[in-house]
Amino acid sequence: MGAGWPRAYKSKVVEPIRLPERGEREARLVEAGHNVFRLESNDIYVDLLTDSGTGAMSHAQWGALMQGDESYAGSRSFSAFRDTVRSITGMDYVLPTHQGRAAEHVYFSTVLSRGDVVPNNTHFDTTRANVLAQRGRPYDLPEAVAMDPDVDLPFKGNMDVDGLRSLIDEVGARKIPVVFLTVTNNTAAGQPVSMANVKAVASVCRQHGIPLMLDAARYGENCFFVHQREDGYAHHSIPDIARELFSLVDGCLMSAKKDGLGNIGGFIALRDPEGFARCREKLILTEGFPTYGGLAGRDLNALAIGLREALELPYLRERVGQVRWLGEQLAEEGIPVYWPPGGHAVYVDASRLLPHIPREKYPGQSLVCALYTEGGVRAVEVGSVMFGDAARMELVRLAIPRRVYCQEHLQWVVDTLCRVRDRKETVPGMQLVEGQGPLRHFIARFAPAD
Repeated sequence: MGAGWPRAYKSKVVEPIRLPERGEREARLVEAGHNVFRLESNDIYVDLLTDSGTGAMSHAQWGALMQGDESYAGSRSFSAFRDTVRSITGMDYVLPTHQGRAAEHVYFSTVLSRGDVVPNNTHFDTTRANVLAQRGRPYDLPEAVAMDPDVDLPFKGNMDVDGLRSLIDEVGARKIPVVFLTVTNNTAAGQPVSMANVKAVASVCRQHGIPLMLDAARYGENCFFVHQREDGYAHHSIPDIARELFSLVDGCLMSAKKDGLGNIGGFIALRDPEGFARCREKLILTEGFPTYGGLAGRDLNALAIGLREALELPYLRERVGQVRWLGEQLAEEGIPVYWPPGGHAVYVDASRLLPHIPREKYPGQSLVCALYTEGGVRAVEVGSVMFGDAARMELVRLAIPRRVYCQEHLQWVVDTLCRVRDRKETVPGMQLVEGQGPLRHFIARFAPAD
């Protein structure tokens, strides 16, 4: 699949799935308020809603689950987890959390004051919401090329370094307690960030005394793209590239439900002992004791293995190749997709596929509903429903769970999108009936627009 490398795993356990009849799908969608987040998993045939926590764990991870140490404090499982994070990141201070947004909440609640500005190449939904919850101001600084879905460049997830300098000059370094880089850049179609860009951003941050943090949810995939695309890295191992990446920053937040290959979990890793102490105090209040952080010992054991497996070159070749294959098949069928495909998902340009639906009638949400009605495929809107006025494009993300679906499943997705394309004039726009706030997309209800 993809670029021709062999598959990196074989199936040992299977899970039955079913395709509900079309009439049943139509009824379920109405009951769910035309919001696929409200559907039950039994109503889904191919689920591409998210790659977060939806992957298949390896036999080594399942074996580790049985050896979890469930001690409240100081468990062996935490030691294994901490040592793995330290070896990958080079950071001594590690706090587990139950998932990435918990890490965001703990961290931002300890560093932000009202009116503070947080630059990012592009904030994703929970990151933006957690900054706003602390009365901060999220500020997106993607490079201009990120807004062009057609240009084929290797690192369209980069931060606009000149824009960062201008922002610092405008608001002052004291109003910017931290700069973030999201790798890969989920909101910008999962595009990778080059090592050169990380170095440039780090240089600006050091010049002004501003900490630089990574949103490292998909750092392994980002390191693979550096290995494949950036001059000077073809002969570096993925773990070595990861160590260089983390050496450039002051800390990271991670949802380990992505490149930790876990079904739950996350962490905060820092170099600063004082920042660690503040986060630890907050974590005890909201997550649990610092050596379990809202997770069972068995989860920590599984993550200690998954974090290493996610850096294995055969796995990454197959993973990224599978995403690339889906993008290529859709492009060959004339489906407008953001190019090139990223590491975890293919993004369909809903505004171009459904040009008769204006932005205010949510073309992305319309396409999501049409995909489910037509083929039982669940995807997610990444546009003006998710981001409101901050949305720069109207995209639909097809996020591929890790080590779950085979080529036949993805071919079904291609065929479904082709059927939607063939009847696109009949796809109605949507109107928002219920839901507000920066995370409204999780709970909103819609109805077909007149």
